[in-house]
Amino acid sequence: MAKRPHVEEYDFSGTVVDAHESKEFSVGDEVYGFIWPMGLQQTTKQGTLSEFIRIPESHIVKRPSNITPIEAAGISLAGLTALQALDDVKLEEGQTIFINGGSTAVGSFAIQIAKLRGAKVIVSTSGKNEEYVRKLGADEVRTLVRDSLIHSSIKVIDYTKVGPLHTYLAHTQPPSTKYNVFFEAVGLFDPSLYTHSAKYLAPNGAFISTGPQPWNQGSHLSLISQGFRLVGALSLPTFLTGIKAKFQMVAVHNSVEDNKRLQTYLSEGKVKPLVDSVFKFEDALSAYDRIMTSRATGKVIVKVDPSL
Repeated sequence: MAKRPHVEEYDFSGTVVDAHESKEFSVGDEVYGFIWPMGLQQTTKQGTLSEFIRIPESHIVKRPSNITPIEAAGISLAGLTALQALDDVKLEEGQTIFINGGSTAVGSFAIQIAKLRGAKVIVSTSGKNEEYVRKLGADEVRTLVRDSLIHSSIKVIDYTKVGPLHTYLAHTQPPSTKYNVFFEAVGLFDPSLYTHSAKYLAPNGAFISTGPQPWNQGSHLSLISQGFRLVGALSLPTFLTGIKAKFQMVAVHNSVEDNKRLQTYLSEGKVKPLVDSVFKFEDALSAYDRIMTSRATGKVIVKVDPSL
């Protein structure tokens, strides 16, 4: 007997067609959510590049009326990653966070959530995406000022013009006040931003990473070398490395509470989902081509339902 094939992808939005005696959801409800990669997808082999999925109600929430189905299809994985990362490092009002990769899907959510918490946000991105990340901050600043909440600002560093970012931050243009949090949202395997962080990250600060992504990895030999460097930085005592900041890797997980908290931010207009591009189901491979360019700003969406 043939085994069930493994279907790709995690995020989705759609309509409930069978509520299976649920007390919270009914047939016809518009919902969104994700298949947790480290749990549900491994056990069921389900993925969201399909017309129907079967999923526990703990993994979905109702789609706010101000969010379109296309926008909702790219929320959960990146949004929860950003939310849980900032929870893990306990980002607070008045602190300063540096987000490497502000135009990535995770970085875009992180900017908005960090500013919502009243943090000062400094972002690295390419020059062509400067206006994109500034709009994330500018919209939020205007809302915060109008509502007499926290006045926060955003500073953008064009990594294409400053050379190696760790060199720029450590030697060329070190910050006058060290960052409380450094969020590596690009998915780099190279640990240089952490191993040089003593120059720009506060001693009691936190360095958190999404973890290396396959399209940002180099040769096998370079990966081995970089891996040894990171292990050495983490295992050696502080007096030898000079690194005092804690290193963390965000491990996104499904959480009913976090799903509903993010849903509230979205419904209130405090956080906006950002879509880079939309592809038809039959053009799904082109969607992967777009992702592999590492130039997407926001989420790349595959539209399974042609009526949307």
